[in-house]
Amino acid sequence: MPSYTVTVSTGSQWFAGTDDYIYITLVGTEGCSEKTLLDKALYNDFERGAVDSYAVRVEENLGDILLVKIEKKKYWVHDDWYCKYITVKTPSGDYIEFPCFLWLVGDNEVVLRDGRAFLPQDDKTSLVKRHRQKELEARRKTYRWKEWQPGFPMSIDANRHKDLPRDIQFDSEKGVDFVLNYSKAIENLCVNQFMHMFQSSWSDFGDFERIFVRIQNTISEYVMQHWKEDFMFGYQFLNGCNPVVIQKCTKLPENFPVTDEMVSVSLERDLTLQEEIEAGNVYIADYEVLADIKPNSTDPCTLQYLAAPICLIYKNIENKILPIAIQLGQTPGKNNPIFLPTDSEYDWLLAKIWVRSADFHYHQTITHLLRTHLMTEVFAVAMYRQLPAVHPVYKLLIPHIRFTMAINTKAREQLICECGIFDKANATGGGGHVQMIQKAMKSLTFRSLCFPDMIKSRGVDDQKELPTYFYRDDGYQVWEATKSFVSDVVHIYYTSDETLQEDEEIQAFVKDVCSFGMQDFDHCEFPKFLKSREALIEYLTVIVFTASAQHAAVNFGQYDWCSWIPNAPSTMRRPPPTQKGLANVNLIIESLPDRGRSSWHLGAVWALSQYQEGELYLGMYPDEHFIEKPVKAAMEKFSKQLAEISGSIKLRNDGKKLPYYNMSPDKIPNSVAV
Repeated sequence: MPSYTVTVSTGSQWFAGTDDYIYITLVGTEGCSEKTLLDKALYNDFERGAVDSYAVRVEENLGDILLVKIEKKKYWVHDDWYCKYITVKTPSGDYIEFPCFLWLVGDNEVVLRDGRAFLPQDDKTSLVKRHRQKELEARRKTYRWKEWQPGFPMSIDANRHKDLPRDIQFDSEKGVDFVLNYSKAIENLCVNQFMHMFQSSWSDFGDFERIFVRIQNTISEYVMQHWKEDFMFGYQFLNGCNPVVIQKCTKLPENFPVTDEMVSVSLERDLTLQEEIEAGNVYIADYEVLADIKPNSTDPCTLQYLAAPICLIYKNIENKILPIAIQLGQTPGKNNPIFLPTDSEYDWLLAKIWVRSADFHYHQTITHLLRTHLMTEVFAVAMYRQLPAVHPVYKLLIPHIRFTMAINTKAREQLICECGIFDKANATGGGGHVQMIQKAMKSLTFRSLCFPDMIKSRGVDDQKELPTYFYRDDGYQVWEATKSFVSDVVHIYYTSDETLQEDEEIQAFVKDVCSFGMQDFDHCEFPKFLKSREALIEYLTVIVFTASAQHAAVNFGQYDWCSWIPNAPSTMRRPPPTQKGLANVNLIIESLPDRGRSSWHLGAVWALSQYQEGELYLGMYPDEHFIEKPVKAAMEKFSKQLAEISGSIKLRNDGKKLPYYNMSPDKIPNSVAV
């Protein structure tokens, strides 16, 4: 009797092993095996991390093995099982790999194809075509779209983390419990004694040091020492955790009437303001999206305030970026003065604090939440709905959407929901963050997610003009390396543009993103059909880059830049000043977050800045969804390119007081998972 050797790999994560009965059926071109129980006498099968081999005997040779069917049946109580892969050794000595990387929950079965990637038009037999179709039908029932808030990108239909399909849940829900993690962070940072001291102001700036955690030689300590300086304020527009707002000023906005006389003392080239603008030395940061956003009113004991400032920024002869004028509202007038560096020390400092607070809200809600978390989820849901596991684009994207729907669902459950953690310390809590995303969606286009386009559209693409814009420079390198890798993979499977156009699944994926994920908003300009391989390469590069590099750039620097509370206030407790000459230390302290909100803020930025245990960084692909040698060669090439980029960034950072490493590939996780 011919005998096939079946090797089964069980996952190494918590609770991956099982005591349930596991059966296997081999399906070949010449026939099927009997359903066979995989069991060895006096042996504990399918333990966590185990690799077990079994013999499957058949009456006759099965021909080419097309499918492997795995069934799990209850032994005593239901015991979930995570199967990594199955390998089948044929009687002739050939090895066939069947990637799985799925949970089998309850009495369940899964049918696997071998690890080679196929486009839908490459499938020739009715058996594999039917398998492909059934997989997608089942997925579309499981992965459903839902609108969490009107005007938002669509998300996965799940109210709680535990409602998600097991395959996309975190291995341990406890590890991503925001309430638990923030409380732990507050305790670890030794600020728990202040945690419930809402409405209680600090005494002075030095008082903030009581909750500030010094980590030797960190950026956060440098920020604490230099946060009042104009250089530090300006530098953050380039390399802080929100380096996406600054843009070239080609013409002063009509609602920002800065005159020559106001700023002449700040200009260093013996040019007028207009001449400096024409010479390309003037930039602007406009927080118009915050105009008319309702401040947090969930705590009746504390009034909270928001502003929508405009800040004029000047590149001096030393190429430093410095603020030269700040208006705290969008409507000019007597009660909305333009603050200047020549004003009193505290007038100017308070104006800058208001800009930093606005920047914090913009960063948290738009740059971070909307443009990385929610956008990656759109791509993830569409991928599961439209691309079967055998599709090369599914195999390419799956490492980059790992845990994204889980972290976002947990955020909707605990963080940004009504009465969630966001309401505790943020002036945009209580619904303001929802309004902000609804407004920001009107300017979210596909092209704005393409890194080079986003940089160019803001007029900050010239390295000679802004030589210390490390976010841009490092981002370009990572974008190009990612695009090169994606191109290599695409060209392996798509031999022509016509091949792409005939791929019904990839076109359905792209259409699902636009028509459902983005709700077909007129302004979004997401493609509904891809005509060329170059268009597909750019599209997939956007997905991988957004989920990895862009998220890392705007997430993991939060403790560095936001832990010194006066540099990034999460709320302001006094209204924006309507005239000059009134600011003093007391007014600023009374405006800044109280002790309780400061503690929550510090716990949040600490928790959000931590990497996951067992983090997988860009270019690391331990789960072998691809088995083809050309793809593995492309992965190896990608990994080498990324290592070179990390090395060059490390070399540049050596000796710098303000090193920039948020776009260094060795610090970029593969996916949005925190």
